[in-house]
Amino acid sequence: MTFQGMDFGSFDKAERNARMAYELYEDGRISLALMKIEEALEINPANSAWHFNKGLTLDAVGRFDDAIAEYEAALELSPDDVEILNSLAVDYTRTGQYDRAIEIFEYIQQIEPEFEPCYCNRIITYTEMECHEKAEQMFYLGQQIDPNCALCFYNIGNSLFIRGNYERAVYCWERTAELEPTHPQINFRIAQAYWSLGDMTSAREQFLEELRNNPGDIDVIFNFGLFLLEAGDIEMAKEKFNRALEFNPDFAPALFYLGEIAFDECDLEKSIRFYGQALQKDDTLEGPYYRLAQCALVKEQKLRARTYLISELELAPEDGDVLVSIASMLLALEDSDYAAHCLVKAVDIDPTNADAYYYLGLINALKDEFEEAANFFAHTLDLEPEHPSALKDSAVVSLVLGRLENAREKIRKAKELAPKNLQLTAISLATRTAQTISNISSFFNRLKPRFILRKFRRR
Repeated sequence: MTFQGMDFGSFDKAERNARMAYELYEDGRISLALMKIEEALEINPANSAWHFNKGLTLDAVGRFDDAIAEYEAALELSPDDVEILNSLAVDYTRTGQYDRAIEIFEYIQQIEPEFEPCYCNRIITYTEMECHEKAEQMFYLGQQIDPNCALCFYNIGNSLFIRGNYERAVYCWERTAELEPTHPQINFRIAQAYWSLGDMTSAREQFLEELRNNPGDIDVIFNFGLFLLEAGDIEMAKEKFNRALEFNPDFAPALFYLGEIAFDECDLEKSIRFYGQALQKDDTLEGPYYRLAQCALVKEQKLRARTYLISELELAPEDGDVLVSIASMLLALEDSDYAAHCLVKAVDIDPTNADAYYYLGLINALKDEFEEAANFFAHTLDLEPEHPSALKDSAVVSLVLGRLENAREKIRKAKELAPKNLQLTAISLATRTAQTISNISSFFNRLKPRFILRKFRRR
């Protein structure tokens, strides 16, 4: 017989596993839900809904590439299912495949133009692509279908926040809170926008409201600590960082900022201890190596300082000011080649960073490449006309190159900014007498590491 030996009960078992997977998913028991849906698919792999549910379950644990494979398998069985198409496009966005995501969203719009999520989610994709005008277009198209979509307001709020339009971001996120009071971290997002506007009172209120609703959210606790640090409430900031560590003892950023507080209080030993602990928890965290290098320089431990600096650079920092500071420390360690590498990268990140051009000029001056140095100092002064060090060293270079009038002008401006600077007086005398400077390097700024407190990072 054709069906001899076939177990008809296996399909019932698959259905039971699929139903159980759904219930486990709803209860938040994701690992068990994944196991049950996989058991169902082993019996019947031709069920598109089960592939779809497995994709949703994988999304819940952040396995987006695996989820994409499940959505694609589901679409082979149900090619025009807009829910599956929408979830696939969302995961394409999450994995940076923006063109593929847009292609699918546009296909959904073509086959079912009233499907509002394809506009709402496209706001995120276009925001990630920095196509903010298109993101706004999607917002208004979505509004025509559902004017009360909380997620639409939330998503466009993100686009507005990224563009620095904080007041409109506040409006959109407050509208999200009205429509969906339980939206995750919504008061936190409003707090960040008020913080960026400089409205510290409103920001504090929103942080506190978020923590009343979600007292164990480490991300919020940590960022509230950064907010309090910027507001000058050091003791409360310490309390928040320590609170974050109570919830998660391995949370390295909290240890780092406790080190920053100790560093700012000039308690080097305590700060070194915190930085070391932060690196024990996460040796890929930017900042601790950088600070440890500064501490080592204070202690005149030059070899250790250089080792720390190289370790920091291996993390590829993207903060131009930090790179300039690292370059200044490398110059103090007489490593001008590595310093120049840092400065070029800083300029790539921020072409308006005056200090980066200044230090590039200084490197050239110390190599007796005065024409190149003059060009870098000139560019520094184009960006920051009252840069005192660039004015002084530009005067020295002009004197060496025989450009006495230019040297006098630079010295005049520099003395207006620092009238008691004795070195400026010496250069001014040399300019008036047009004497030859036998040891030109003595007139350049002494190389001292720039001790800058790291910018507080907001998410």
